[in-house]
Order: sequence, then C-alpha cells, then structure tokens
Amino acid sequence: MNLFKDIPVLVTGGAGFIGSNLIERLLSEGALVSCLDNFATGHRYNIESFMQHPEFRLIEGDIRDAATCNIACLNQTYVFHQAALGSVPRSINDPATTNAVNIGGSLNMLVAARDAGVKRFIYAASSSTYGDSESLPKLEDNIGRPLSPYAITKYVNELYADVFARTYGTESIGLRYFNVFGRRQDPNGAYAAVIPKWMNSFIKHEPILINGDGEYSRDFTYIDNVIQANLLAALTASDVAVNQVYNVAYGDRTTLNQLAHWIREILATYDADIAKVEIQHGPYRKGDIPHSLASIAKAQQLLGYQPEFDLKKGLTEACKWYWSGLKLK
Repeated sequence: MNLFKDIPVLVTGGAGFIGSNLIERLLSEGALVSCLDNFATGHRYNIESFMQHPEFRLIEGDIRDAATCNIACLNQTYVFHQAALGSVPRSINDPATTNAVNIGGSLNMLVAARDAGVKRFIYAASSSTYGDSESLPKLEDNIGRPLSPYAITKYVNELYADVFARTYGTESIGLRYFNVFGRRQDPNGAYAAVIPKWMNSFIKHEPILINGDGEYSRDFTYIDNVIQANLLAALTASDVAVNQVYNVAYGDRTTLNQLAHWIREILATYDADIAKVEIQHGPYRKGDIPHSLASIAKAQQLLGYQPEFDLKKGLTEACKWYWSGLKLK
C-alpha cells in the first residue's frame, strides 16, 4: 500500500527484535529507513537482508552519544525509538547502565528529534510501568510503584515525553508493550525472553524452567500486533491521539504453565519427541509482577488498533519460524 512512500524515518535499536521487524514493514511500505544501533543487544544478522536495499541506511552508533543522535535525526519525519536495555533482571544486576541507556539515551533522542524538527516521536514504553498495581485489566492512567530499575527508566521516558510536549510542542506517542514475542527474538543469553528461550530448549529436547509455580500470568503479544500499533501511532492525524501513552497487547492473559504446554504441543507437531520434554519449576524471580492484563480500549478508540494475532495464532507462527532454524544459533 506504500503508506510511507518516500517518507524518511529513523528506527533506533533497528537491529533488535522489534526494531528489525519494524524496519522490514516500513521498507515494504515505501519508507526511506535509517537504522541506528550499537549492536549491544541487537544482531547484524537481523538486518542483513536490508543492507543492499536502496532505501535502507545503517548508522552504527550509541544513543548515549548526543552527537550521534543529532546526526541520525536530521531530515527525519518520524522517529521510532526502540533502542533500550531491556530485561528486569539485567536492570537489577546493573542499574547504572540501564539508567544511562534508557534515560540518558532516550533524553538525547528527544532533544535531537526536537532540534531536527521531527514530526513525531514514537517510543517503546513498557507494561513494567504498572509496577505493584494489582488492578486488572491495566488502564493507562492507573499505575503503581515501580518494582525494578528497568521499570523506573521506562516511566521516566514517559514523563520526559510529556514534558517535551508541554514545553516544546514535541509530538510523541508512547506504546506500552506487553510481553512481545515472535520472529527474530533472540533465544540465547542470560536475559532471553521466556518464549524464544523455551522454544529453543524444547527443540533441543532440553527441560524448560518456569520461575515459581507457573500460575503467574501475562498478556503475551505477537510482533505483528506491535508493528500495527507503531504504524498507526505515526499516521494518526487526531490531535487527541497525540502525546498519549497506549497499552499494546492482545487483551487476554495466559499462565506460564498454559504457555509452556501450548508451545510444547505446537512444536510436537514437528517432532513427536518434544511432547516428552520435561517442564520444571524453580524459584520466583525478583522484580516480577504476578499478573498482567492490558485494557486495549484506549488504543482501539484513539488509534484504531485491532490486534490480529491472539496468543495461539502467534505461537503457531513463531514456532514455525524457530523450527526452521533461521536464527537458532
């Protein structure tokens, strides 16, 4: 449809899981895409297929460097700010670096976008912002106290975006992601997300580990739903929709026990022996909230968001991708 035909856009963290999927979609929509990444957590193989694309440009650099951010934002219409140090456990182990990247780096990007006259700044917020709030479903205006350094950094991003809108007239939209999964998500490393990590283990016939009794629940969200939300956030012409924060999720919750059984069941259609792989339980993880479920009513009403992939449909697509062995390294 070429929704972004010849429109210059910048994707920070473009070599990461969400960023690379966003770039792929933007290129298919005719955008002129610049990718800013320092490859701290992203991977070159995620953007290999774009490197020869005539409308793709890689800027290798760090958002903690203000000069790099200024260069990257020049002549851009939209900035999709996905760069961050994710993971609650990582932030607990190293709060200083998480703070420097997620707060200092994001502030650099906001300043650079403001100074370059960027039309709109769409940034990755997080469901971790809800903290110790026990109310379900999660509503954008009802948050609790943060439970990790990572959660603090993502909330500060929202506060900065709001202040920039009020002070400088900057247009921004924050998208609070809820447990995103799908193709290109790294299954390896100490801070790997649960779905790719478990898929990797099941495929290798290795037991998987559930933190706690497995009855914690999450609103797992397939990558294509997230891409849809980002495009809608950029293209909405509604003044009411801008300078807001939105939940990006499917709007349903699943326990970790159910998730593990579904993944095993789907992968067993490729290899019957996977059905015998053991599911084990370990201690609870620090900083984890017991339950998460998003209300997506605000995004539906103001952005026109309509998630197409429920968990089972998304898992089926993700299992197919991981089983193919494209990036299981």
